[in-house]
Amino acid sequence: MTVSITLVVVMGALYALGVFAMLERSLTRVLIGFLLLGNATNLLLLIAMGFPGVSPFHGNEGHQSDPLPQALMLTAIVITFAVSAFLLALIYRSWQLGQADTVEDDEEDLSLHERAGETEGVLDDEEEDAEEEDEETTDFSGTEAAPLTAVTPQQSDERGGDR
Repeated sequence: MTVSITLVVVMGALYALGVFAMLERSLTRVLIGFLLLGNATNLLLLIAMGFPGVSPFHGNEGHQSDPLPQALMLTAIVITFAVSAFLLALIYRSWQLGQADTVEDDEEDLSLHERAGETEGVLDDEEEDAEEEDEETTDFSGTEAAPLTAVTPQQSDERGGDR
């Protein structure tokens, strides 16, 4: 079986454009990116399917095609359709609420981003302090390890434990 290099290049371009489109803040572009990824996946399964034009279960002579990628392609089509319908509903609802389909940062996201910057500096200071100290910094230093034992329900009742 020989694979056309054109199919491989088109598949790679669809994956690249799909990922690029999904990184945008516009929900419409996310939908377009997801559709491109779905088509690239179908093309990948078409390439992996086997010999073109050969049915999977027709006779024993000659080469036969693998039926599993055909079933996976049908599944990928259904999943792409369902997620596309969900994204279309999100885009419609977003347009109804705000007359725009872009995802914007709200106040809570911005405050989390600011707090992450503050805690990053604190964590760096703690790491520098830990590097300066040469002694162990764990809570278990200086204690001996004891094996764990299982307690049966009868032993738990004798000890006064709750059941």
